[in-house]
Amino acid sequence: MTDSKAEAFDAVDIIRTKRDKGTLSPEQIDWTIDAYTRGAIADEQMAALNMAILLNGMNRTEIARWTAAMIASGETMDFSGLRRPDGGLKYTSDKHSTGGVGDKITLPLAPLVAVFGVAVPQLSGRGLGHTGGTLDKLESIPGWRASLSNEEMMAQLQDVGAVICAAGAGLAPADKKLYALRDVTGTVEAIPLIASSIMSKKIAEGTGSLVLDVKVGSGAFMKDEASARELAETMVALGKDAGVNTVALLTNMDTPLGLTAGNAIEVEESVEVLAGGGPEDVVELTVRLAEEMLAAAGVHGADPAAALKDGRAMDVWNRMIQAQGGDPRAKLPAARESETVYAPADGVLVQLDALAVGIAAWRLGAGRARKEDAVQAGAGVRMHAKPGAVVRAGEPLMTLLTDTPEKFARAKEALEHAVVIAPEGSRPAQRLILDRIA
Repeated sequence: MTDSKAEAFDAVDIIRTKRDKGTLSPEQIDWTIDAYTRGAIADEQMAALNMAILLNGMNRTEIARWTAAMIASGETMDFSGLRRPDGGLKYTSDKHSTGGVGDKITLPLAPLVAVFGVAVPQLSGRGLGHTGGTLDKLESIPGWRASLSNEEMMAQLQDVGAVICAAGAGLAPADKKLYALRDVTGTVEAIPLIASSIMSKKIAEGTGSLVLDVKVGSGAFMKDEASARELAETMVALGKDAGVNTVALLTNMDTPLGLTAGNAIEVEESVEVLAGGGPEDVVELTVRLAEEMLAAAGVHGADPAAALKDGRAMDVWNRMIQAQGGDPRAKLPAARESETVYAPADGVLVQLDALAVGIAAWRLGAGRARKEDAVQAGAGVRMHAKPGAVVRAGEPLMTLLTDTPEKFARAKEALEHAVVIAPEGSRPAQRLILDRIA
């Protein structure tokens, strides 16, 4: 602990200001982030401040300064040295999803955008709880590695055009410390803290443009559209204030994306999309986000759907996986045990709850309760029908996959109320893309 006499402010005064719905000055915010990173503010004090922010909010100026202070706590990256074959500047575009169930979109999206000469520096994370992690999925590919040096990342962006890897320890270290604290103190949902956490990393990463996929619904952190819209608008404003061309899509997460929720099985489904097939919703969202990323980077008139169909995106995927030590043709791990969940009645499947499926996949071993936990590459849930499908009693609805069969019971408990079947002729209300915010 640093001697408080040498500090410019007192943590208790700052907590009181937010507790009493006051506004923090830029100097107070800069000191708070720096002091917490150095250990001059104790965890219990920052936890109290986080709770005050959750309850009383922050204005746009405060959030922007908080984000800038987190960026300043570490290194920043610079992609201005990337060049196209003609010697011109190679533009960069990135995408961030706020997390969901079956959300494997990053896997086909990064190589798809790179087909059109836009570099994609995709710094991704691991899953926690019911939401899956991109790095966990990719680590099911034999040999693939998530950790790259900045030099390796730059070389791969120049050569391949796309990289999906873990953020380095030097990028926004204040955020890593704050995120861990929020996770155990019930303050994850604070919109100013979510927005600054995401945007500090993305701005420090140095991308020229950013497309945000803000999930709404049972399987998302934001359960209602109003909260998701507030988060999206806050992040778009932060990006634009920092000079990053930023847009956001609000997308539905009441139902899992695609027909798989897990790790290796989501890679398998992503490869199907890259081969020109795959579930309609995964293809639709991948293409729409690619269009947004390309437009944000100044590329117009491209046809991402065609690049999925004709194999160009698959070629970039293979090169991207190989560049990080993986074998794109290797057999993916498969779970040793499986159990089937059957349709309870005839009719139309009108609900398949994303949160329930996510929890089931987590309990089967596809996710983790703590950051240090290991995951099973083959575990997860394979879905055989999505809302809108006509089903018959006794038909398979889902296959549960795990290496540890004692996990089946609790996974099935999570799914008890996941499915709603209505009389034939019913039509579920399902819109994948709810709105665009720019």
